[in-house]
Amino acid sequence: MPDKRRHRGKHPDDERLFAEAYHNTLRTAVAEYSWLLTRHYAVDSALKLVGDRHGLTARQRMAVRRSACCDESLRRRATTMVALSQAAGRPVAIDGYNLLITVESALSGGLILTGRDGCYRDLASVHGTYRKVKETLPAIELILDYLAELNISHVDWYLDRPVSNSGRLKALIADVVEDRMDRPGGGTPWNIELVDSPDAVLADSAEIIVSSDSDVLDQCGAWLNLAAELIDARVRSVQPAWVVDLRPDTGASTAGTS
Repeated sequence: MPDKRRHRGKHPDDERLFAEAYHNTLRTAVAEYSWLLTRHYAVDSALKLVGDRHGLTARQRMAVRRSACCDESLRRRATTMVALSQAAGRPVAIDGYNLLITVESALSGGLILTGRDGCYRDLASVHGTYRKVKETLPAIELILDYLAELNISHVDWYLDRPVSNSGRLKALIADVVEDRMDRPGGGTPWNIELVDSPDAVLADSAEIIVSSDSDVLDQCGAWLNLAAELIDARVRSVQPAWVVDLRPDTGASTAGTS
């Protein structure tokens, strides 16, 4: 069946699977899975062990996988993360779909997870085809405006060439950027590229990276937690956003708060 969704939105089961009654169990699962990863257990078998122990569904296991990381990765990411104030006047390289879909999800009330490393991550996925939704244009505009406010000197935005409709998305972003540049005061210069593997490009980039992809964060030299900063500053300040904090020992989630 073709994807006819008009919003990035919630999965039909998310309100049940990520209800507050599950939060402590999910945080415990993230802690246990991170403990096993730290001790070099195989990724899949460790997740199965933890998921079976707590009776987690496939979607809950996906949330645990995306929220966890080993101790070494946690320390490295904390060391290489750049504060917003340190990004002014510097160029950034963006994992395009990674950032855009997370912001779209937040705008549409979809589930956003706070991972162990403090990154915001969604549970949406592209599956080889990107479909524009009602939140796409507002998300692009939010990202452009926020980067301009940060005085970023230059933006390289990378999209996956193999994903269908990447060319259309590139054209849409370019139109918004051109409109910004035509206004008084101009805007931040943008370069939008289709590449076979954004992860590989970003991992080797000398620029500040914008991504929540674990493999990218574990390889890049510097990164900016832009999705979390932007959602907190520009989305949650004006509307509720469904953010569930799965960091172990946080004590309470931020689900449904504004």
